[in-house]
Amino acid sequence: MNLKDTVDFHIKGTWHTLTKMYNRLAAKHEISQTVAYILVHIDKEGTPATIIAQRLGMEATSLSRVIKNMEDKAFIFKKVDEQDKRVMKIFLTEKGVEKRKLVKKILIDFNKKILEKISKEDIDIFYRVIDTINELANNEKQ
Repeated sequence: MNLKDTVDFHIKGTWHTLTKMYNRLAAKHEISQTVAYILVHIDKEGTPATIIAQRLGMEATSLSRVIKNMEDKAFIFKKVDEQDKRVMKIFLTEKGVEKRKLVKKILIDFNKKILEKISKEDIDIFYRVIDTINELANNEKQ
């Protein structure tokens, strides 16, 4: 089998293309794709950095540099959890909420373009295939 015929090759290529597109769009608004994804993963009641890292598949240590940068730009602020003082939660500032709205619009608009080109049936098949690939990858033992 040619490596260009593997599922991995096509997923990676598509992800690379999407990353470039989203980084171009994000740069117009003085953020990055990573910052954009973080913005949409912060809950209204605050979210610990460890949960954000988990949602994005990042190491918490890698996330801390981005979080610091976001804090410096006044997109977020940190606050100790009132229930568990060991937990530091991250919240959006007003500026962060505005950037989040912008990011959501960009994501929704691009997905609308996809759905205009691909039938509901094909999208449903795509989701089932992706779910199966994720399940297999999560269960793979090395």
